[in-house]
Amino acid sequence: MRRVSRTDECGEVYNLEVAGQHEYYANGILTHNCAWRFAQQAWDQIMFGFRLKSKHLQGIITTTPKPIPVIKDIIAKPSTIVTRGSSYDNRSNLSDTYYQTVITPYEGTRLGRQEINAELLEDTPGALWTRALIDAGRITFTSIRWDLIQRIVVAIDPAVTSGESSAETGIIVAGLTVSGHVIIIDDLSLRGTPLEWANVAVRALLNHRGDRIVGEVNNGGDLVEANIRAVAPNVPFRAVRATRGKMLRAEPVSALYEQGRVHHVGAFPTLEDQMCLWTPGEKSPDRMDALVWAVTELVVDPEPVTQRLVLSAMPMDPGY
Repeated sequence: MRRVSRTDECGEVYNLEVAGQHEYYANGILTHNCAWRFAQQAWDQIMFGFRLKSKHLQGIITTTPKPIPVIKDIIAKPSTIVTRGSSYDNRSNLSDTYYQTVITPYEGTRLGRQEINAELLEDTPGALWTRALIDAGRITFTSIRWDLIQRIVVAIDPAVTSGESSAETGIIVAGLTVSGHVIIIDDLSLRGTPLEWANVAVRALLNHRGDRIVGEVNNGGDLVEANIRAVAPNVPFRAVRATRGKMLRAEPVSALYEQGRVHHVGAFPTLEDQMCLWTPGEKSPDRMDALVWAVTELVVDPEPVTQRLVLSAMPMDPGY
């Protein structure tokens, strides 16, 4: 393996997007950049690559530091060397427009400290969720007893507009076990057109043989259900309207986490960032809103089940 040393030389860097992830070739070295859903398992497999006997066997991890257990454990090792760089170090290569629209708005914020200054931040004061709270209930995909899941829903927090500058549409898949525990199965949130997010939601419901789609209609009104019906006319759908403030809706869901009754299947980095960075009084983010609607439908304010999709010709997508 090549030794790593600092250089002031410039070289070509290629950004290749493969199946939604990013890989880079820099001076002949291939690196992979993604938010691992099963970070600990991925690192365990990577460690097998260090079994070769060599004086100079080294590995490089480049990341926006997030306080997940595997990253904290790696940083804590005496053999780990940590080098930090901020977006300001790259100022000469950034356009003024990018700097003003992307960097400046986040200066002085906690998210900016993480994304711009590469600080490893722990919990946000006043947030309803903490990393430790989510980690305590985390489970693996292989530990799921699908025969003990009695309900599955897909919750949607739709974006008002579509386009590169619009908000994401939050789409969360969640299930309820016979013991009253909730498992967060998938985060399929995306930035797309109404037809695109409707297709994703319907496909998720079919793949998981779910009970219904739950959609917030405060902004989109009847158009939310109309988008779903355009894709699948007979899919069970429940329209939910936010009549209470964000905090009042989120607090019962947060309480379920504190009781150890909500479990994330693997990690959902972006969703968990939104949960742990949001404090009451701020605009709530899309993925977190969709999660709140999903858990509310399953436990807090469930609607009686009148129809369940049974499509034996649609096996569960192995990617879930």
